[in-house]
Order: sequence, then C-alpha cells, then structure tokens
Amino acid sequence: MNEKNQKVCVIGLGYVGFPLAVLAASKGYEVFGYDKDEKKLARIEKGENIVDEKYLDAMLPKVKLNLARDEKELGQCDIFIIAVPTPVNDRRCPDLRFVEGASRTVAAHMKSGALVIVESTINPGVCEEVVRPIFEHAGWKAGESVFISHCPERINPGDPKWNVTNIPRVVGSFDEKGLKKSVEFYENILDAPVMPMKTIREAEAAKIIENSFRDVNIAFVNELAKSFDLMGIDIVNVIKGASTKPFAFMPHWPSCGVGGHCIPVDPYYLIERAKEDGFDHKFLRAARAINNSMPEYTVELLQDKLNEIEKSVKGTNIGVLGVSYKANVGDLRESPALEIIELLEKHGAKLHIFDPYVPEKSTVSGLDELLENSEAVVITANHDEFLKITPEKLKGKNIKVVIDGKNCLDKEKILAAGIIYKGIGR
Repeated sequence: MNEKNQKVCVIGLGYVGFPLAVLAASKGYEVFGYDKDEKKLARIEKGENIVDEKYLDAMLPKVKLNLARDEKELGQCDIFIIAVPTPVNDRRCPDLRFVEGASRTVAAHMKSGALVIVESTINPGVCEEVVRPIFEHAGWKAGESVFISHCPERINPGDPKWNVTNIPRVVGSFDEKGLKKSVEFYENILDAPVMPMKTIREAEAAKIIENSFRDVNIAFVNELAKSFDLMGIDIVNVIKGASTKPFAFMPHWPSCGVGGHCIPVDPYYLIERAKEDGFDHKFLRAARAINNSMPEYTVELLQDKLNEIEKSVKGTNIGVLGVSYKANVGDLRESPALEIIELLEKHGAKLHIFDPYVPEKSTVSGLDELLENSEAVVITANHDEFLKITPEKLKGKNIKVVIDGKNCLDKEKILAAGIIYKGIGR
C-alpha cells in the first residue's frame, strides 16, 4: 500500500495533536481527528485555528480534517497517533489516565496490522509496562498484529521559527518493522530529519531529559538570582557577560516561575519512575523545588518593595500583567501567574488582571484600565504589548512599584523615572 493512501487517526486534538493532524492532511494523508471535547470539534468544523499558531493559518484552508465522533469510525484507520495530555496529579505523580484511555479506545476498534504511535510525553517504561499490555489484553500481539512506537512530541508554542513541520524528531519501537513504518510516516510529513532510536525506552527517555535539562538549568539561574540579589549583582548582566564565551555555556534566564506542559511536569515522570527501581533523583527534585518556589519569591519581592512606600499587599491595588505561561500565547498550563494571583488573593490584595491572550481571566478591559487602577504592577508574562510599556506611561498612571517577573523592562530607565523597580535577580 502506498504510504499516502493510509488513513491516519489523531487521538487528542490539542496543542500537539491538532497541528500534527493538519500537517499530515497537508501532506496528502486522509486524517481523522478524535477528541471528546465537543466545543473544540465545533470550532475545528468552522475552520478555526484552535491553537492560535500563525503558521497553521495558511495550511488550514487547504486541508480537510475528518472528525470522528463515533469510536467505530476509528476501525478504518491504518495509523493512530496518541497525543493526549500527560499531567501530574496533586501529589505531583504522573497521571497516565488519558494515555491508558486512548490506548483502550484504539485497541477496541483498530484493525490488524495497525501502527500505533504514542506522542504523549511519558517516562521510560510506559510503552512497555502500560501501553503494550492494554493491546495484548485486547488480543493483539506487538510486532505482528499491532506495531507500537513512541515519537515524543516536540512543540514550542508561539515560536516563529520552530514548529511541528520542521523540528527534528526521534522514534523508537518494539520491533524493526514498527520502527521502519514509523520513520517512513514522519519522513513523509516532516521537513526535518528523523532519528531512529535503538529501543522504545530510549525514545521515551530522550524527551524526558530534554526538558529536565532545561528545568535544571533554569533552577540554577533562579537560585543564582536569589543569591546575587543579596550581593547587589544584576544577574541579567552577568548572564549576558558569560554568554560572550563562544563554547561550553548556554544562557538560561531567571523568572517568576516555570510554566507549560513540559518543563514543570516531565522531571516528575522520571523522578517517580526511578523510585520504582530504587533510585532517588536528588538533583531533579532540588531543581523542581527551586523553580516551584519562584511564584512565592516574586510575591515576597513585591511586599519588600511595597514596604518602601509604607504599604502592604493587603488592601493595595495591584495589577497583574499576564496570566499565560509564555509570551504571546494563551496557554495556561502550569502557569506560575496563576499561583502568583492565588497568593496575592490570599494576602488580601485588590487585584486587577489583564492578559490580551486570555480575556476570560482578565478583570479589566485593557492595559490602560489596569494601570489607572493600580499602585503596583507585577509582570508575569512578557507579551509584546507589555514590552512597549514606557517609564513615562507608568509615571503618568502613578505606578509606584514595578515587580518585573520576566526581567523584560528597562530597569535603569524605570528607576530614573523615580519608580521602584525590582526584577528577578536584578
């Protein structure tokens, strides 16, 4: 069978699955999307770009996505991509319910010889210990009647350069035939290289260490920010200085916290799985603790600076600029801004919240209204609109304190305007 004649089903039409479904359709595959969120399906039927990724705007009018509302429709598909969320629960332990549910759905309706690729981020061992047993319990045999692979998603929301079309990928499988099928599929849809891994566990581990690497390095600079602050050293300038070294240094930047679905989540998958083998990832646990402390640290900075004008958080009008976890996207997953808002509410602040990308969480109509009603502002997202805020505008609105949780404004100019400024480590 010609590869492009195969039917592809994407289970989970979120930040990962939706762009992948659009991409596969644009490359000539007949694509079926399956998701239990009826509101999301209705928006897709209208041709909406439900993840607001700009590069998809040109692709969407040219493709057709078939939306499968009945599970029985999945039986006609040859390739299944599982792209459902893999969060952590309240105890920060991996929650694999969505992966398990998607696997059971596919196993109940697929035809013999189907290729099943898990894109959801999982810890080493999940395909072997969780996914494959579900298919075997349903009567399928891995490597014969079902081919199971793992190609960990690589999505960077809002990135103008790197997206699902051009980011290199890694693939692992239980057998050579499944690996070959998976590599061929991704080579058909990507404008990027695909690296086959020797085992499926290697593929699972690759994604975990990518994001754990970032988490550890961000924790390092966040800890330095706290330390340097006590020594009167501006960490942003230090990192810029260190970055002049042309080798063996990669800049990471401190902030009010780490958000998104990957960096604050993936390390826990490795931490918890390693415990089963009797290993304690002390380094990863320490990094998570440091990064988890940053929202509270940001609120402490605010209180310290309010003290200088004889104010407390309680009863003070405070503007929070940003709710999403990242610049110029409306993604709330694990956003540190949500914790900062919760902490400020507990301390009795009179909050005014604005995020142009998350209007449903905003309490004011725009930036001007927020500034007019605030005495202090906390910047928790470095959206382009916020980068344009000038010291003159802050002064004109009678803003007395700026806590720059993203270190995105001009510190010296704000201080020169007579406004109290405090960044993270500066």
